Amino acid sequence: MAATYDLTPKLIPYLDRHLVFPLLEFLSMHKIYPEIDLLKAKYELLAKTNMVDFISMLYKTIHDTEEVPNEFSTKRDEVLQTLENLQSEAQKVLDIIENPEVISALRQDKLQNLNFLKEKYGLTDKMLNTLYQFGQFQYNCGNYGGASDMLYHFRVLSTDHELNVSALWGKLASDILDSNWDGALEEVQKLKETIDQKNFTSPLHQLQQRTWFIHWSIFVFFNHPKGRDNIIDVFFTPSYINTIQTACPWILRYLTTAVVTNKRKKSILKDLVKIIQQESYEYRDPITEFIESLYVKFDFEGAQHKLKECEKVLSNDFFLVATLPEFVENARYLISETYCRIHLKIDISGLSQTLNLDQEAGEKWIVNLIRDTRVDAKIDFKENTVIMNQNHTSIYQQVIERTRGLSFRSQILSSTIEKREAHQSASTAEAVE
Repeated sequence: MAATYDLTPKLIPYLDRHLVFPLLEFLSMHKIYPEIDLLKAKYELLAKTNMVDFISMLYKTIHDTEEVPNEFSTKRDEVLQTLENLQSEAQKVLDIIENPEVISALRQDKLQNLNFLKEKYGLTDKMLNTLYQFGQFQYNCGNYGGASDMLYHFRVLSTDHELNVSALWGKLASDILDSNWDGALEEVQKLKETIDQKNFTSPLHQLQQRTWFIHWSIFVFFNHPKGRDNIIDVFFTPSYINTIQTACPWILRYLTTAVVTNKRKKSILKDLVKIIQQESYEYRDPITEFIESLYVKFDFEGAQHKLKECEKVLSNDFFLVATLPEFVENARYLISETYCRIHLKIDISGLSQTLNLDQEAGEKWIVNLIRDTRVDAKIDFKENTVIMNQNHTSIYQQVIERTRGLSFRSQILSSTIEKREAHQSASTAEAVE
């Protein structure tokens, strides 16, 4: 089952090779695939990088030898020489921009700063681009902290839009791999603004950029303390929901987990259920099926069964393994809350069994549920039941509840129509040409 629901093959095409490596390490630790296959995959993944010593170690392990081809030694010397040259060139630029007099003289206007440094300190575009090249080279060597610093300095001064965007992606990857989650979250926000504001040559190009962004951002969203709030806020906007539905429906696993583990965002559950239903023909796994069982079929036994499967899926997912205890706790909460809302009289033993809890734990759970959700209910300990008092919702409240998600769904519909019209216009223009 672990390999059946492994999303790594779907994620890899949208990740930089350095970002793929932690996923392969995780698969290796959890023994999801044969170790020799994973070793070969790591070797092929990193063979084109500058991490020569690590590549040599992988080669020795795979071939069970202490000897490596001469090309490894040659490449190592070349890497060290290039690193030394770039460091020497980059230091000339750093000496200028780290000068206290220069720092005090710099302003908000990049172009003004660049002209000032060119006139007074002889800084050239070639010298500035050295910072980008050095950052990129350090990244390929696996020195992610150093790469992040160089790319930051480059972006502070550079007016080259294309290189700045490339440096933004590079700094995000560097911060992720350096576990600098505060820095990475800042880069995620900047990158989203760049993608949303940029005038792309075609809707397809923007779709591709958003798809890459979604895959890179889940590293941050499931590691930063505020990440699971942010993933819901970002991914539930019409443009990103549209991207997920069009290009990467498997991301619904991560969005669903974020919603289930976030009690503050419960109001979004109705929209999530609709999206899961719409995409069920394209993508489904135990996590999305748990929501479907609970909120579409109202199948509590099915939901309990799916929750057990969810535990296995979560424990073997690189991004979600840390959410397992919280997911199970909140999923039980959702099961019991829904169960209580559609039954007038509830057998505590039966509900405890549905939640996979013993009698005592089940009683405590139900008491806490009634307290936390403030449902109108009382417990009859003699009959070992919970009696639910029905409160009929006014017609006005029903109207409010039914129309609450109308704006959100209208935005999604509008976005879809605009996308289709843009595609038709592009096709018509090509036909005319």
